[in-house]
Amino acid sequence: MANSPTRPNPNRTEIDAFLAKVAATPAPAAGGRGRLIFALDATMSREPTWDTACQIQAEMFEATRAIGGLDVQLVFFRGFGECKSGKWQPNAEGLAAQMGKVRCHAGRTQIGKVLAHIKRQAEKTKIGAAIFVGDAFEEDIDSVCHTAGEIGLLGVPVFVFQEGRDPLAEKAFREIARLTGGAWCPFDLQSAAMLKSLLSAVAVYATGGMKALQDYSASGGQREAVALIEQMTRPGRGSGQR
Repeated sequence: MANSPTRPNPNRTEIDAFLAKVAATPAPAAGGRGRLIFALDATMSREPTWDTACQIQAEMFEATRAIGGLDVQLVFFRGFGECKSGKWQPNAEGLAAQMGKVRCHAGRTQIGKVLAHIKRQAEKTKIGAAIFVGDAFEEDIDSVCHTAGEIGLLGVPVFVFQEGRDPLAEKAFREIARLTGGAWCPFDLQSAAMLKSLLSAVAVYATGGMKALQDYSASGGQREAVALIEQMTRPGRGSGQR
């Protein structure tokens, strides 16, 4: 495994040209349903917080109700090479039912498979954003970051929420967020309320773009939304605003 993250292979000029085009693309019109991929590490180390994730996911749907609603696809990995995706869910009940059937199994991380799935989905249909929640990184960082760069070119920001502060995972997660134009944030069992707010803010972005996220923040949609905006608009990021 390489010791430090690197940029993917496409040259900088090509990337800049593509990102300029993405930045000029209007956000989805109000009233259109957003699409969000919700990816989770379901290995054994995540078992203590799995129920928390199940309980707070409903906030994402509630936050987008006024601007068109949200369809969410659950993706998770666990055990020996198991990485699965579910059907798109239009409401919190459907997603909760899917998550309630999942039990955490010991195994290594498969974040590369998750990103590859996001890329395939984005090539077929418009994906507003993706969320990944995990606590570890045990893969080849160059390969994973290459895929992250490709996702960034497709205009899909990945928002990475890290449980705990493992330094290797943090380095990789920050780079995935940077390359896709998303954002990174740590959380723990004591910050469930903050995670609710962050997930809601990402859902708003997936449904209505940066303008909707800015409006959500201005209308009192939690200070965490402001932190997301600041990360996503920082110079040198991946896909930037849309």
